[in-house]
Amino acid sequence: MPSRRRRSDAPPRPWALWLLFALGALAGVVLWAWQPDLPKDLLVQRYANAHSQFVDVGGVRAHVRDEGRPDGMPLLMIHGSLGSLQVWEGWVRELGDKLRLVSVDLPGHGLTGPWPRGEYTIEAYTDFIEVLADALHLDRFAIAGQSMGGAVAWSFAATRPERVTHLILVDPSGFSGGGTALSTQFAHLGWLSDIGIYLKPRSMMRRALLETYADPAMVTPERLQRYSDLQRFPGNRAATLQRLRTQEPLDPTTLRHLDVPTLIIWGARDRQLPVNQAYRFQGDIKGAKLAIFSRLGHAPMEEDPKATAAAVASFLPRDPPPPPPAPPAEPAPPSADQPVAPSIVPEKD
Repeated sequence: MPSRRRRSDAPPRPWALWLLFALGALAGVVLWAWQPDLPKDLLVQRYANAHSQFVDVGGVRAHVRDEGRPDGMPLLMIHGSLGSLQVWEGWVRELGDKLRLVSVDLPGHGLTGPWPRGEYTIEAYTDFIEVLADALHLDRFAIAGQSMGGAVAWSFAATRPERVTHLILVDPSGFSGGGTALSTQFAHLGWLSDIGIYLKPRSMMRRALLETYADPAMVTPERLQRYSDLQRFPGNRAATLQRLRTQEPLDPTTLRHLDVPTLIIWGARDRQLPVNQAYRFQGDIKGAKLAIFSRLGHAPMEEDPKATAAAVASFLPRDPPPPPPAPPAEPAPPSADQPVAPSIVPEKD
């Protein structure tokens, strides 16, 4: 009878070696792909310009550009998710001699970074825009927004109608069926997403930009580098993850109560928000005008700034709105030596 092999003489199990190999390979990939935040001063030097200013808005140092005709109609422009104020540079070139153009990096984006409030919902961004307008002494103004920024713009117009003269929506979000499902699912992967946001953002941004523009030639090395760099501004990636985890679906019924002149601009080749949503916005907003550009995608103001800016120029007046009438002055109280007339004068017999 052959002797049994002792347990110590058994060959090593192959799955243990494969597990060690897989863990080592995973650690190597993470170390290779891991990209920490870039220095704030370096990014400001690289992406701010002579028109950039940093304004205290609710405790955050917001990156703002105030350009164009100083005495013209003010137009406040709000970028979309993962964007920055640079997306409006084409409109600034085309409309600068006609309008006063204010653009801003929302909290958690661009050179603004996170803010003490720690909220990145549409409602929180709407409050941010109000504080920004107060800081810039904008009483009444036109407001434009693209994608997520469009949702901020129409939410602001719906909740602060006394401050909005005109509303411009560029491929805005608001209805279900948008293109954020994949990123939202990623955000809810727990510790995997906590780690994943710090891996190299360049490949992720390239895929996002190829879905944003109808023309792939728009994904230039310079644009891709800017998007990737600004994601690495300290705090931006954590803010993006929190925004994706906390934003609730919007209530589009609010659109039916809007009573402000509205222009809707849409790229017919938008792969994130299909063009049929443009007609839903037009149907819900009373008197809204619609301009559809057949060869453009999700960011038409970048792909064809000249044509889209022409639509804006024909929609907006050039001069700012008149100031609201001053409330009637209250009568001054009578002085000590001035007799006070009775409120009721008795009739004579």
